Amino acid sequence: MAIDDKTRTELEAAAFRRLVDHLRTRTDVQNIDLMNLAGFCRNCLSNWLKDAADAQGVSLSKDESREAVYGMPYETWKAKYQGTASPGQLEAMKKVHPHNH
Repeated sequence: MAIDDKTRTELEAAAFRRLVDHLRTRTDVQNIDLMNLAGFCRNCLSNWLKDAADAQGVSLSKDESREAVYGMPYETWKAKYQGTASPGQLEAMKKVHPHNH
């Protein structure tokens, strides 16, 4: 399928927004589980958004990029939804991603 760059960008943006909406509704899924299973989490996604802004010379703080992904300030999300990581989750994180987070 041949699509022009503008259309491709619009489709990618729509897919990104849908992913963010999905992650906002799945507050039961912890970031550590995402990292252990998929190799990325909500924080990674917000960091990628900030990296893209930086590359384009757009002013976007870390807090702003996190709020764009979480739908609220990160500290609020953590207080409402983030559980305590189990020893098993932490051990898996060390094995799968020894240099991340």
